[in-house]
Amino acid sequence: MKRSMPWSNEEILSLDSDSDGEVKGVHHDKPRIAALVSQPIVREVVSEDAVIRRAEMYQEYMRQIPIPSLHGSLIPFTSWQGLAKSIKQLYGQPLHYQTNVLLKQWDQLRIGTDDEHQPLDTIIHPCKAEATIWLIEQVHRLTTSHHHLAKLWQLDPMHHAFVDSIFPKI
Repeated sequence: MKRSMPWSNEEILSLDSDSDGEVKGVHHDKPRIAALVSQPIVREVVSEDAVIRRAEMYQEYMRQIPIPSLHGSLIPFTSWQGLAKSIKQLYGQPLHYQTNVLLKQWDQLRIGTDDEHQPLDTIIHPCKAEATIWLIEQVHRLTTSHHHLAKLWQLDPMHHAFVDSIFPKI
């Protein structure tokens, strides 16, 4: 059977045993019972230097991926994130963390508008929308500071959800 928690995360607590049958004037050491209590790890603690190193490697990798010069075809889409997913599949390239976050924000901006349920490709021409994503992607790939990126990652415990796992050949 495997342990759910490593032994290093446990603390020893002593419990005092109170007894009503003590003789007055006689000092008895109270028996102590040691108990192991598991302390769950709430969050992985990663050093700031480690996050900065990861952000630097990520940014350097993203900087090396060329932006496609030819855009394949008209891609139908209903949301910015949907278009991004299609672009990633079509071109086999990841999009930058900041591009993914921005596209999510753009989708959220539509909530509550009159055209919220209208497909986005009927509002913005698919070629213009794709070109917009690639332009923003170029800005993020070429100009983002890894220090700024590391700060964003430290503030967002779920930043991995916006880092694409597509690895094109460079």
